[in-house]
Amino acid sequence: MRRIDHLLEHPSLGRQTQVSSLHFGQPGAAPKAYIQASLHAEELPGMLAAFHLRALLAAAEEQGRMLGEVVLVPVANPIGLAQRLDHKSMGRFELGSSENFNRNYPDLAAAIYPQVKDLLGADSADNVAIVRNALRAHLVQWQPANALQSLRKTLVSLAIDADLVLDLHCDCEAVLHIYTETPCWPRLEPLTRLLGARAVLLAQDAGGVSFDECFSGLWWKLSRQIARDGNTHPLPQACASATVELRSEAEVSHALGQADAAAIFGFLQYEGIVHGDDMPHLPPALCVATPLAGSQTVKAPVAGLLVFSAVPGDNLRMGDAVAQIIDPIANTTHTVRAEVDGLMYARTDDRYVLPNDDIANVAGSVPFRTGSLLGA
Repeated sequence: MRRIDHLLEHPSLGRQTQVSSLHFGQPGAAPKAYIQASLHAEELPGMLAAFHLRALLAAAEEQGRMLGEVVLVPVANPIGLAQRLDHKSMGRFELGSSENFNRNYPDLAAAIYPQVKDLLGADSADNVAIVRNALRAHLVQWQPANALQSLRKTLVSLAIDADLVLDLHCDCEAVLHIYTETPCWPRLEPLTRLLGARAVLLAQDAGGVSFDECFSGLWWKLSRQIARDGNTHPLPQACASATVELRSEAEVSHALGQADAAAIFGFLQYEGIVHGDDMPHLPPALCVATPLAGSQTVKAPVAGLLVFSAVPGDNLRMGDAVAQIIDPIANTTHTVRAEVDGLMYARTDDRYVLPNDDIANVAGSVPFRTGSLLGA
């Protein structure tokens, strides 16, 4: 295992922050996996899973079982990790800009297509190499203007040539669920079984350019542009990426962290990154994948005290009660109901809400939403 510390640029005097990456296997070996945790810095279950995954990878490396390369970043957001207000972690948004740490990653396909379009040919493997060389050259030219951009560049640079990208997050109160782009789903289906995912949300360009879509979106967008230009150059979906939501913020335990690490390690065996004589048996799927566009974001119609009628993991029918919102001054109770059939996979941990606040998510099977599909 090699540890590399990456110093982030910071415009303020006297500030120094670094991201540390842990590297297993031979540099440049394929396939390559990139796994990071706590990009939203208050979301800590993934950090503990990364801690336990590190031990599994170190043992595999010592035993000579590493076939590919794994880059593990257990603390992906040291900037957000240091942000606190009124003794509470503020790791979702960068306080200086109010930008979400998991949005606004670069559109790499648009950036490099002009450079690669005349170089692509009939061999798909050669085309992947051409694209990745162009990506590396593009990143050299990226000049970050602030610490947030420096963090983004560092993380993108570590993952730019990965065949598999997993971004470990969690929700406020939730069951385990996964967001991924539709072209990645067949390849990632074993991971959802190993982790025991209760919901899988599929989209293609969900909006906002999250970290995982920066990498998977690159390949299908390039393929689409090649076809629009009337060419037939083969270009595979060379990277499968996902945002893995490891349940609730408060569910930080060794039992869960070890189980999540073992599931991810098992998937690395399925991917041929780790030699797999002891490859785990694939359990039955606990859910079917549904479109993110069919997911209802349940909103509060009024202000008041929030009392839930449903818990994450409940299967709801249209019209079922999700929660009550109580105004103890006016002596009124508003019942908020599901508008789709599906599993309630997440809910807020706030218990006082204002009008239009997001309070829960229900995974419906019929698409009805358009535009940006991700929350703030």
